[in-house]
Amino acid sequence: MRLPSVLTGDAMRTLTFALTLVRHGETPFNKQGLLQGQTIDAPLSETGLQQAEAAGRYLRDVRFSNVFVSDMLRARQTAEMIMKHNSSCSNLQMVCDPLLKEKSFGTAEGLRVQDYKEMAKAAGEAFPDFTPPGGETPEQVKQRVRGFLDKTLQHIGSEHWQARGQDATSQAAPPAASPVEGRAEDGAGGLPVHALVVSHGAYMRVALRLFVEELGCRPPPGCDPEHLFSLSPNTGLCRFLLSIKQEGSAFILSGICCVFVHRRDHLEQ
Repeated sequence: MRLPSVLTGDAMRTLTFALTLVRHGETPFNKQGLLQGQTIDAPLSETGLQQAEAAGRYLRDVRFSNVFVSDMLRARQTAEMIMKHNSSCSNLQMVCDPLLKEKSFGTAEGLRVQDYKEMAKAAGEAFPDFTPPGGETPEQVKQRVRGFLDKTLQHIGSEHWQARGQDATSQAAPPAASPVEGRAEDGAGGLPVHALVVSHGAYMRVALRLFVEELGCRPPPGCDPEHLFSLSPNTGLCRFLLSIKQEGSAFILSGICCVFVHRRDHLEQ
């Protein structure tokens, strides 16, 4: 996957779509401050179910065309609750993808987050990029994010390009986000293609870094790096606008910007 720096002529024709990235709801392990990673496939707690329902009600009128979900139980339960409350999801199929799994924390899974921090300190490495024995490095997680993003671009392109390609916009710059007004449809209003993606906290943090630091994603105006790369709250919402163009038989990313990150309006309501 690569991001062209200059597009000219017919190559400038693009299809812009929205992607809403959601962290799963709370589990008993989250509540106790314990690491889950990949080996602990815990269900949502009662609070987590309420958070997922709140996210579903908040997003109920937002139109989705695709749903991609981590194959772990906590993510699937969150997606099911959101889809249950969303009128556009009644005929959609949830696509479970292991590329969206949480980061593997190796021998630290099941331990306290504080234990993980102490392991990093003892190893003389920075938290949270420390890799416990048997765990995934940030680079390995990044490669999974890249793999999922490329797969999604091909899926969206093959499914929607022919139907929407004639209406696609021509632009050399990344897609421009509409003004953020604190509404559930911010940035996605009027876009017929919109992917809902449900994943995990550490995975999302790596994804944000990849988008901003390597793919040229514009952060939301006034968003400081500390907040941008922080751990999203349970059922926290992030939204991006992505543009793709066709090159031969493949679809490649031609622009990306962030509308908002870690939104929790539904939890406060």
